[in-house]
Amino acid sequence: MSVNTEGYRPCVVIPCYNHGAMMSQVLQRLMPFSLPCIIVDDGSDDDTRHELERLEQHCPSVIRLRLPQNAGKGAAVIAGLAHAATRGFTHVIQLDADGQHAIEDIPAMLALSRQHPQALISGHPVYDASIPRSRLYGRWVTHIWVWIETLSLQLKDSMCGFRVYPIAPTLALANTVTLGQRMDFDTEVMVRLYWKGVNSHFLPTRVTYPPDGLSHFDALKDNVRISLMHTRLFFGMLPRIPSLLMRTRKQHWAQQEEVKGLSGMRIMLAVWRLCGRRAFSLLLRPVVAVYWLTAHTARRASRDWLQRVRAVMAIRGLQPHTRLNSYRHFLRFGEAMLDKIASWRGELLLDRDVVFAPGAEKVLDLEQPEGRLLLASHLGDVEACRALAQRKGGKIINALVFSENAQRFKQITEEMAPQAGLNLIPVTNIGPDTAMLLKEKLDRGEWVAIVGDRIAVNPDRQGAWRVTWSNFLGQPAPFPQGPFILAAALRCPVLLIFALRQQGKLRIHSEPFANPLVLPRGTRQAALQEAVDRYAARLEHYALQSPLDWFNFFDFWQLPTATPDSVNKE
Repeated sequence: MSVNTEGYRPCVVIPCYNHGAMMSQVLQRLMPFSLPCIIVDDGSDDDTRHELERLEQHCPSVIRLRLPQNAGKGAAVIAGLAHAATRGFTHVIQLDADGQHAIEDIPAMLALSRQHPQALISGHPVYDASIPRSRLYGRWVTHIWVWIETLSLQLKDSMCGFRVYPIAPTLALANTVTLGQRMDFDTEVMVRLYWKGVNSHFLPTRVTYPPDGLSHFDALKDNVRISLMHTRLFFGMLPRIPSLLMRTRKQHWAQQEEVKGLSGMRIMLAVWRLCGRRAFSLLLRPVVAVYWLTAHTARRASRDWLQRVRAVMAIRGLQPHTRLNSYRHFLRFGEAMLDKIASWRGELLLDRDVVFAPGAEKVLDLEQPEGRLLLASHLGDVEACRALAQRKGGKIINALVFSENAQRFKQITEEMAPQAGLNLIPVTNIGPDTAMLLKEKLDRGEWVAIVGDRIAVNPDRQGAWRVTWSNFLGQPAPFPQGPFILAAALRCPVLLIFALRQQGKLRIHSEPFANPLVLPRGTRQAALQEAVDRYAARLEHYALQSPLDWFNFFDFWQLPTATPDSVNKE
């Protein structure tokens, strides 16, 4: 299968130093893709040199380039890029010579590169048990440093040697700065390209460390080089702080790319497994600090939220909460991620980590065989539903979510905990098919959870946002109509549920909302307004109890492109 396309000319570059015995197998795996392959012999010994000469003679697609002495991986890659440019190639696929990369992912890598021809495409490793633990720990430390050096979480992995480089901007960078020439190259070139405005896109790919693999990593020298590299990058980042911060654009949540990516969650799970929750909790603080410094839109929304909470509590004569600040708000959100992992792994347990507020257990009545609709929100940790699913033989709780990003969330939960009772059902809009699917689940005695505090990702076909405006903390805010219309169509008991972090535990609050929710045809708009108003009032009640559990990090009181007067309110 050929992957070449007109105007886009890729080739493969493989830096090789004494890996002659493995090159034949690597080239055999490359054959189905009909790609020219430049092997850069980085001053290898005679055995490897002879083997590469033989492969060049027998493989028409192989181009051998020899450096007179060993200069390092980075130098070999740059030499390969320069040679590829002289032959008219536009992009280079970098592969390691030891066979650890999933070469079969090349078509997917090139497809992503064709979509983003000016970007650096990188593999995001999915490791098996063969990876040495010291390597895994070292990679995690580098991840944190890179997030600091870029003031961004965009670069998910800077050490993977399986990449697609756009040749022109990479050579332009190499001609203006001195890049690390050995094991420090991969990280430095990615960070400096990011500084130059070249984004990186990542594709999950399997990485295996062969038991007989040859590694040229020098624990002392290369760790010193990497430490010096991070020192250079850190001080290089300081004068770039204003421009780096400007790269984050103001967007409504519905247009934002979700930062909790699939690969990021895999990293979190790996750290959890290797280091435990306590160690990861400590690592979380610097990560959250970097995100707090860089996510200025979310930080501003957090500060506005906390200021609004203080003002409302003062007006109502309520006892103000102590230690309300935006960093602690972000940290609380990060801690909620810990609860997600704990719930997926079955470590978030009722009575120990999750408790019922007075009356909540009776309202939920877990022994009731009848299907229920749980009306939830982005206030608190909905992951407590996973703990509920463990009680009384295992309730099946289906979560309906409106973002396409939930596909990644669903995939990672299935990978981490396939036995989980919390099933995600991603939808872009609520229609008859959705209602029929949920009705079948309710008839089987399953529960359905849906959030009522976020509008859908996009407006309807007429460009209108189907919302109902209701007073929330002293100002009208848009609430989606879909969850309430769906609740009325399902004609089942509807319960409110909130799980707030209080006194060191997740405390589940629940109360009846409707049984069933009725929206009469003749007074449909008034009944819908009344239902939304009641939901908004209870959401406000619980939000004032635990303000740091508010996980809507955007201007909740505005629509993305419309105002209350221009919105279809039916």
